[in-house]
Amino acid sequence: MSNVESAPQETVCADRPSTAAVEVLEPRDVPLGGPRAMTVRRTLPQRQRSLIGAWCFADHYGPDDVAASGGMDVPPHPHIGLQTVSWLFAGAVEHRDSLGTHAMVRPGELNLMTGGHGIAHSEVSTPGTTVLHGAQLWVALPNADRYSPKDFQHFAPTPVRVDGATVSVFLGTLAGQTSPVETFTPLLGAEVVLDAGATIQLGLDAAYEHGVLADTEGFTVDGTDLTRSALAFLPTGQSQLTLTNRSDQPARALLLGGPPFEEEILMWWNFVGRTHEEIVEAREQWMAHSERFGAVEGYAGAVKHLPAPAIPPVRIRPRSNTSRAPRDS
Repeated sequence: MSNVESAPQETVCADRPSTAAVEVLEPRDVPLGGPRAMTVRRTLPQRQRSLIGAWCFADHYGPDDVAASGGMDVPPHPHIGLQTVSWLFAGAVEHRDSLGTHAMVRPGELNLMTGGHGIAHSEVSTPGTTVLHGAQLWVALPNADRYSPKDFQHFAPTPVRVDGATVSVFLGTLAGQTSPVETFTPLLGAEVVLDAGATIQLGLDAAYEHGVLADTEGFTVDGTDLTRSALAFLPTGQSQLTLTNRSDQPARALLLGGPPFEEEILMWWNFVGRTHEEIVEAREQWMAHSERFGAVEGYAGAVKHLPAPAIPPVRIRPRSNTSRAPRDS
């Protein structure tokens, strides 16, 4: 999904340690598009924390009545320096990219796209979709791999029962299940659905940071209550996670993780880079229809090439995690 904020801030992101056992990151609402825009709830990046492992961007949306919201219709737009992770709970989205990929994003199935040196894609909810509900996540590529060629992977994990929960592992390893999907840094990505009133314990890799993104109300993460769309952060050193569903309905969350990402990155619009100049160059090349990004064929909307916002007139200073006081330009 494109970050279609009209004035995206240029943000320098770096991993910084946290001493909190569970740190809750509250979401902010971001409208995507015009008067009938979808609204997403964004928890990464923000002042409090920029990264969880290599996870650098997290939007949670829906359930939206497509008749009222207009659904998702994101024209061809670019990415560099990242992988996009699309995961749906309801509805379906048609994906087209400049590799020539034409694929569907469906509930319980992972679509992972690599936009290293550059890629373009479009995303449109299907005509048969009445309710759209899911998450859009980004993963920062390490410096050694950030110019990797375009790529697209699809995987449908088999859900497994773990005590009072159903777990679907789409990246990495959890609960004895391992995803075959290739990533450039070690990652964990899994959907966890707890039965009503259930409590489960999951073994974690203590070298990883972890995040629990609540799709529904009722979650307690290691004894800390988590409201819908909030993201609980757990620092390294924890080998076990306790999840409790306090509600009388099934409760669903995404569990994300990875070792601390030790490189400083610069995020602006749909780009992850290292310098301001690199971001400026990528924007100029996109606006000039450069071969770097290629063309998306088959998109039926009126806008065939999503214009990039204007670059900020000043450099934005780094935003801090918990170990530093915020600094603004």
